[in-house]
Amino acid sequence: MAASLYLVAGKATDSVTHGFLPAAARLGLDVTLLTDRPADHDTGVPVVECEVSDFRDIIARVEDTAARGGGRPAAVFSNSDFLQAPAALAAAYFGLPAKDWRAATRAKNKALMRRHLASLDPVFSADAGRVPADAPYPLVVKPREGVASEDVFLVHDAVELAARVEEIRARRGDPLVAEEYLPGRLHTLETLGDGRELRVLGSFRTTLSPPPFFVEERLEWAPPPPETGEVLRQLEALGVGFGACHTEFVVHEGRARVIEVNYRLIGDHCDFLLADLLGVPLFEQILRVHLGAALPGRRVPRPRHAVAEPVIADRCGTLTAAPGPLRFEDGPVRLAYRPQRAVGDTVSLTRTNRDYLGTVRAIGPGPDEVNAALARFRATHDWTIA
Repeated sequence: MAASLYLVAGKATDSVTHGFLPAAARLGLDVTLLTDRPADHDTGVPVVECEVSDFRDIIARVEDTAARGGGRPAAVFSNSDFLQAPAALAAAYFGLPAKDWRAATRAKNKALMRRHLASLDPVFSADAGRVPADAPYPLVVKPREGVASEDVFLVHDAVELAARVEEIRARRGDPLVAEEYLPGRLHTLETLGDGRELRVLGSFRTTLSPPPFFVEERLEWAPPPPETGEVLRQLEALGVGFGACHTEFVVHEGRARVIEVNYRLIGDHCDFLLADLLGVPLFEQILRVHLGAALPGRRVPRPRHAVAEPVIADRCGTLTAAPGPLRFEDGPVRLAYRPQRAVGDTVSLTRTNRDYLGTVRAIGPGPDEVNAALARFRATHDWTIA
């Protein structure tokens, strides 16, 4: 009998639909998808409605499904930012390999993360509604458990902070934090662990939009900087060491400082770029770890350059023209494009990563070839918002 994977998800994502579910099929797993948005998932696998933010309901739905012949769980897995802790608690209940739920909670809650790392790297952080007068402006105000640069702003004084907090509060009611702005060159660190070894998969350099916003405009493959060891020590302190993790950090004056830890695989189609660039079945490897397997032997990829570059909306309206999914070669460069918005969608400008219309990924022998191919791709395709 095939092993049973219970995949915990909120909204439908390309990472799950086109990454983890096909990988589970290639591994021969019986998959049950647990979600609080069953209408959003048209995946061809059994879908069970579940209050996925509550580990107790995940456990109950797994038990019910298994009792009806769905199979005892071999893994409980999620790739959602918000669902790492409940999925980890449910997996632990069944005695399955899992992330430490405390580490998942620390990573997701930015206030807890700052407190936990204070002895290694003290960073000013406060509830955005209770910032002391002597706070070290400029500050970054953001949702305590936010994603995708949503409602993240740079503020320069108390007046600007109060205005931004009022603006954000009109849209959402979850807790906000105000953190010290950390200058420097922004990098990512992509890791995969099996509970015994934490392996660095690689790193991207990230280009952001001009302040006060923090939209990711480009991710470019680069060797992990020399300061990466400092980041790994902070991940160890947080308890990160199992499964995939995507960490954002800045390097400034020879020092690495963590911005945030996303205890799941990198998103926005960079997961597909990472798998293609490394030449490994990355999604399968992550699932195997959650099934109890050790990390596979190291494979040294041949030197290549890679870029993920989103096409970003510049106005509100209706998307009336845009290319569909594409995969082709331009000379020595392999390109792939996957839309994130469909023709006919209404686009509301948010100044966040939610403004992505799609992402083009390019892998080639060097920066010159990759950049030229990206420029040709953009010049020969139209994205029209009317």
